[in-house]
Amino acid sequence: MVSPRNRMFNRDQFLLGTFASNCSGGMTVTKLPERWNSSWDNNLKLAKLLDGAGIDFMLPIARWIGYGGETNFHGSVLETMTWAAGLLAHTSDITVFATIHTAANHPVVVAKQLATIDQISRGRVGLNIVAGWNKPEYEALGLKLPDDHETRYGYAQEWFDVVKALWGRDEAFDWDGKFFQLKNVLGDPRPSAPLPIINAAGSGQGREFAVRNADFLFTPAIDLSRSGEEIAALKAQGKAAGRDIDVLTFSHVVCRPTEKEAKDYLQHFGQANADWEAVDNLVRLQFAHAQSFPHDLLALIRDRMAAGHGGFPLTGTPEQVAEGIAALHAAGFRGTTLSFVDYVEEFPYFRDHVLPLLEERGIRVPVAAAAAAA
Repeated sequence: MVSPRNRMFNRDQFLLGTFASNCSGGMTVTKLPERWNSSWDNNLKLAKLLDGAGIDFMLPIARWIGYGGETNFHGSVLETMTWAAGLLAHTSDITVFATIHTAANHPVVVAKQLATIDQISRGRVGLNIVAGWNKPEYEALGLKLPDDHETRYGYAQEWFDVVKALWGRDEAFDWDGKFFQLKNVLGDPRPSAPLPIINAAGSGQGREFAVRNADFLFTPAIDLSRSGEEIAALKAQGKAAGRDIDVLTFSHVVCRPTEKEAKDYLQHFGQANADWEAVDNLVRLQFAHAQSFPHDLLALIRDRMAAGHGGFPLTGTPEQVAEGIAALHAAGFRGTTLSFVDYVEEFPYFRDHVLPLLEERGIRVPVAAAAAAA
């Protein structure tokens, strides 16, 4: 039985969350001075705003070195396990994920950490599993990135199998696998209910891993007609494996009273003042070591990387932004993350002007009704 308190398992509405607020710059590769400052104080302010508005989740990026450029985009990052524990201790309803690299974190330690946070949050923590793709980060940690996806995901599978065994077995056990050899291990305490699991994967092996293990596959929405076909194929792949999976994506919001104001600001931060050196480093690494983005849309993706790390653009008036979210829903996505140039400054306008429109469309449930249902 899943936790009744974990909003990720709420089937009544299109899920909304935020992404990367633990990272300097957030999802916006811009040189503007008002770009996101990922301090603890700002993250705590944001978490309380989101919690009060009924937003479902917060998803962080685990990052160990920045992308260079003038801003060293993502050079300052709050570690995700401690970040999640702190935010969950200060909120009431929102789910907060920890993003964990399998190669850099021992599964016995991670299982214990998440079981502890489960108690802190009363069932509101989630796990985002990263099998690894960023070669410079591996080198920074003294690790070798396997060249083939089969090895990366074979390691990640055994890693997660160990975590699940620790959460599912009542007695101490030994583990003699290809990657882990453990003696007399026991998971105590264990989470009170299954945690929501996210995995972002683009390769064939990665998607097989996600279908076998994750509740949510995380993938970009570059072209919605393509996305619809992709989501249908992923769901069919899941059903063939005996599992129901959902698909999440990520979006970047520029919402203003008029379309011109929104487009002018997008041009200002995402073109005229983009940190193009950092953008090109980001694109180069993604295309060299990951398969998350379709390689045939490089020019479009480069522009979107500057404006929102490749996220689906939600630019315009509240009505236009709500329409964009409705289009993601119609394409078959289960939910989307939201990012802003400055999350704390811009989210209240989204809360006050876009959320009511989504409620009118039946995509979201009013906060009071959601609280009564819980």
